[in-house]
Amino acid sequence: MVRDIKRRDVVQGIGAASLAGLAGCIGGDDDDLDELRVGVLLPVTGDLGDLGAPMADAGELPGIQLEDEDVPFDIDVQVEDTETEPAVGVERAQALADDGFPSVTGAASSGVSIEVAFEVYTEEEIVGISPASTSPDITDIDGQYMLRTTPTDALQGVAAAELAFEDQGLETASTFYLNNAYGQGLNDSFVENFEDLGGEVFEESAFEPEQPSYDSELQVVLEDDPDILYVVGYPDSGEQIFRDFYEDFDAEDYTVIVADGMQSNALPGDVDNPMTNVLGTAPAAVGPGRDTFDQLYEAEFDREPSVFNAQAHDATAVHMLAQARAGELDGPQVADAVREVANPGGEVIEPADLAEGLEMAQNGEEIQYQGASSEIVFDENGDLDAATFDIFEFDADGFTVTQQFEL
Repeated sequence: MVRDIKRRDVVQGIGAASLAGLAGCIGGDDDDLDELRVGVLLPVTGDLGDLGAPMADAGELPGIQLEDEDVPFDIDVQVEDTETEPAVGVERAQALADDGFPSVTGAASSGVSIEVAFEVYTEEEIVGISPASTSPDITDIDGQYMLRTTPTDALQGVAAAELAFEDQGLETASTFYLNNAYGQGLNDSFVENFEDLGGEVFEESAFEPEQPSYDSELQVVLEDDPDILYVVGYPDSGEQIFRDFYEDFDAEDYTVIVADGMQSNALPGDVDNPMTNVLGTAPAAVGPGRDTFDQLYEAEFDREPSVFNAQAHDATAVHMLAQARAGELDGPQVADAVREVANPGGEVIEPADLAEGLEMAQNGEEIQYQGASSEIVFDENGDLDAATFDIFEFDADGFTVTQQFEL
């Protein structure tokens, strides 16, 4: 095998220099596919950079994992930084398409993924699998070329509403959400489900990312003293939001619930507050290959994986298996193969069996990939057919998962 993993540095000083050209042996006949090519389109920088950079590492990991395996493929995994900006994401996705990548793991931000899906994936007929884009709007995009290994926020909204109303016994809420597809979609899902349970919502207020102050917005959204403040956003904005919150309000008067985008161990330290009044929800990684993935990730990167990391690994693994099954680096052929290698009906392949799975897929054998994040069963829209969510709490050291439940 030849491994060729490339991360294109787009901002000076970003870590992870390019890795390329480790020589090995190439197997297969002249007519057989002897190369797998997967793009990783994730935010190494920008508002989601704190979460996106570890995701990008996880998206590269299947290629790294196969480095010492005897597989008959060159492996080419190339990382592109979306900078958490839709226009940049479209530009980098188009570059991957122009370079002949039929498969892309990404993007992360729902706003970026939606633009990329419409302007590149469906136009160029390449397969995108997002590990982190949760907006319900993605359900209505072409499920052949836009899929995801993370559940829709139509389900996370249920989880957050049940946490607030049924688990915590809180009956009034106001919401403060990022003004993009992710924030709007999750806000709407939470509000609908919270009200269906019997709760009352006072204020729904959108905010712009990375502002120097959120004082005035917080004064408005908390004016009626709700039991809960529901916050949807990313860590870079969250740092300022919570600094202003703890400076201007008594934390004992409010329970704050956040969504997956704020699940960062660094956040309490950045805010300079233990944030013990804050709970959160996030898609869980509960697949049968979770332990293997954790071991691989920690051995390679010397840290524990975080939110959406398992989902990124699984997206790239599915791409590789689908390409091997398709037998050519052709987007429509790969799209047809995705559910053949993921959905039920064949021999179970887990992350530890990825090399064997590639050989089986290439030989036309029936397989079903069950990953680190979940069993990865795609419905006709490219959504997962089931979901498990973590409930987490903050303290001075970061976040701790305290319970899980399935939907």
